[in-house]
Formats: sequence, structure tokens, C-alpha cells
Amino acid sequence: MDQILGVIKRISSGSLVLQIVIGILAGVGIAMIAPEAATSVGLLGKLFVTALKAVAPILVFVLVASSIANQKKGTHTNMRSIISLYLIGTFMAAVVAVTLSFLLPTTLTLSASETAIAPPSGIGEVLHTLLFKVVDNPVHALATGNFIGILAWAIALGFFFQHGSESTKTVLHDIAQGVSGLVKLVIRFAPLGIFGLVALTVSSTGFEALAGYSHLIMVLLASMGVIALIVNPIIVWFKTKRNPYPLVFTCLKHSGITAFFTRSSAANIPVNMDLCKKLDLHEDTYSVSIPLGATINMGGAAITITVMTLAAVHTLGIDVDIATALLLSCIAAISACGASGVAGGSLLLIPLSCSLFGIPNEISMQVVAAGFIVGVIQDSAETALNSSTDVLFTAAADIAGISNDISDEVTESEKIAESF
Repeated sequence: MDQILGVIKRISSGSLVLQIVIGILAGVGIAMIAPEAATSVGLLGKLFVTALKAVAPILVFVLVASSIANQKKGTHTNMRSIISLYLIGTFMAAVVAVTLSFLLPTTLTLSASETAIAPPSGIGEVLHTLLFKVVDNPVHALATGNFIGILAWAIALGFFFQHGSESTKTVLHDIAQGVSGLVKLVIRFAPLGIFGLVALTVSSTGFEALAGYSHLIMVLLASMGVIALIVNPIIVWFKTKRNPYPLVFTCLKHSGITAFFTRSSAANIPVNMDLCKKLDLHEDTYSVSIPLGATINMGGAAITITVMTLAAVHTLGIDVDIATALLLSCIAAISACGASGVAGGSLLLIPLSCSLFGIPNEISMQVVAAGFIVGVIQDSAETALNSSTDVLFTAAADIAGISNDISDEVTESEKIAESF
């Protein structure tokens, strides 16, 4: 018994990233050797993602409400700066996607789609939906994972609880700590969950299914790579005036890898919270900015919407001028903010951008179907970019805020990032 407990202790205290890599390799191996067994172990992946999605809404609600309620008057949280970074990053992602789509034009072999989807008919409908999500019943918002509604209620209650008694604030803080502890327990099962996810994906889809869409996948991944390794570091450098790459690689390693396999920004919120804590960021800031980022910081989604739309445009031979391309970038950025925080959410907004070029729903639905095919790689990379950028921009704002007061010192966040 002592030996078993010793093994469990070593596993729980070991490197989570290393364990995830082992889980990936094991998942690929079992999918290639025993596909039927791989389908069975896929249950582990589904259980893991379901557990994360179950705990994420209540975690966001409690943490945001507790953070705002316990915030001291005069505390500087950098939220305005973080939101600005989120919006700039998402717009630049759409611009990069437009640029690469013109440099490397993609065409699709469109086929009929039998997938039943009800996409928004215009930007007005997207804004209409967002407004009604804000005023959603809080219980319904928690049950359905409506993070916009959850954030709205948590922020509102947090501000009112600021005027409550200290005992009430303490209870909120204790509840937040308890939920956080539960999340950490779930996260320790990430290697097993990712093992199941990889095994199921490879066994059910295989590598051959993606061969016909290699050019599309290349443009999508190239756009996301440019954002992750060039544009985002430039934005961070302008914000902090320091070498951004230690922080960039830390975020990609500790947030991006997990998000790549969970394929859900919402499910990756607990991972990002834990990373922000390890980076010694301001808790009052990241407890709000990370859930908010999972909702509106959607650079990867903007890339997907833009690239898939222009692929349809090129396939149909429609001419696009610079002004229309820039308008597409704006629409993609705005639409991405309304993309769902779950796997495949951005695909449902492709018809919205297609409507800008007069492409009928019958054809845009075929583009969505193609998106589901490449989604095995596209959605994983998109989520990894979205989620890791949440931490990156939060840390950048934190570093810049401290640097304004202590211009000649290296922040604690940078020291920790370089040591990861």
C-alpha cells in the first residue's frame, strides 16, 4: 500500500507537461497498433473534457465575483490595458489571415453538407445574440456554459458584494479557494485525458483524411504561427519594452499544449489560472482577465473565419479588393468575440463572413463541412493560440504596469517565465 501511495505521489508531483507528452505518444501508439482499443480508451478523454467543462463555469462565476468583491479600493488591475491587447491581437490575427490567404490562395472541393447548423444571418444577429446572453438567467448560464452571461452576473454581483460585510467576502474567498482546489485535482488527470483524446482522434480520423486539405491546413497553421511567434511578441514588446520570447514560450508550453488537446478555451481556464499564479501575476487581474479572454480574445477564431471565407471566395472566383478585405478583417474580429468557447465554435460563424461576398448559405455550409474535416488540427491549433494568448497579454499588462513604477528592475513574472 505504501508503495502504491509512493507511486501516486511521484506522479502527482512530477512534470505535468512531460506526463502530457507521454500521454500523446501513448495515444498515437495505441491508435496505430489497436484502433478498437483506442476507441475504448477515448472514454478517458471525453470524461476529462466533460469534467473541465463542468467545473469551468462555476469556477469563473465564483472567482470573478470573489475577486471583485474582495478588491481593495484604489487597486490597479490593468484591465483596460488587457482588453485593448485582446482586441488589437484579434484584429491583427484577421489581417495576417487575409494577407496569407492572398499570398497563398486556397481552393476547396465543395461538397454537400448534411450537418444541421443554424448560423447567424448577419452581424446584427450576432450582436443581438450577445446582448441576450448578457441578460441570461444565471442558473441557465451556468448550466449551459454561457460564459458571457456568467461574467455579466459575476461582475455585477462582485461590485455589489464590495459593499457587503467582511464575513460575506471571506465566505466568497473560501468558496473560490475550494473550487480552485477541485479544479487542480481534475487537472492532474490531464495526461490520462489527453491520452484518450489523442487515441480516439487518430483511430477515428486517421492521417489520410487530412491529406486532401493539406494546403488549407498549411495556410491556417502558418497564420497562427505568424501570430504566435511574430505578431504577439511584437505587441508584447511594444507594451513591455522587454524581450518577449521567454514569456511567449512559457505560455505556449504550459497553456498552449494543454489547450491543443482539450480544444476548448473554456476548459483551459483552470490551466491558465494556475499558470498565472505560478507567474506571480496580480490575482485581482487574472481572475477576471482569463475568463474574459476565453470569451473575447479569439485571434485563432478570427484566422479560421477569415481563411475559410477567402478559400470559398477563391474557389468561386470572386474578386476581392483591399477595402473589402479590411472589412472582412473587422467582421472576423467582431464575430470571433462571439465565438463559442468550445470545440468548433468558430466554424459556425463562417457563413456570416461569407454573406459579405454574397455567397449563399448552401455554399457556405459546404465550407463549414470542410472546416469540420480539418478541425482535428485547425481547432486544436486555434484553441492553443487563443488560450495561451490570454495568459500572454495578461502577463504583458502586469509587467508593463510594474515597469511604470520600477523601470530598471526585471519583474517577478519575467524571472519566473525565464526559469520555466
